[in-house]
This record gives sequence, structure tokens and C-alpha cells, in this order.
Amino acid sequence: MTAIARVLSRASGIEIDVETLKTLVMFCGVGLTVSLMLASYGLDLSPGFF
Repeated sequence: MTAIARVLSRASGIEIDVETLKTLVMFCGVGLTVSLMLASYGLDLSPGFF
């Protein structure tokens, strides 16, 4: 995580804190999970589907 923060800081020229990056990644993960759950709402995801 620290390496990613360093790369982003060098690329953008803005100092990025690791804790801020962790918070941002968690919110994006939650948003992605909720989006996938809403997209699959009403879809038959039983074992026979696969």
C-alpha cells in the first residue's frame, strides 16, 4: 500500500497519505460490492446457473 501511495504521489505531484488511500480503497470496494449485488438482483444465481 505504501508503494502505491508513493507512485501516486510521484505521478500526481500531490502528497498522498497511506491512510487516505486505504479509506478510498475501502469505499471503492464497498461501492463495487453494492453495485454487483444490485446488478445481480433478480438473477438466478443458483448452482445450476453455472
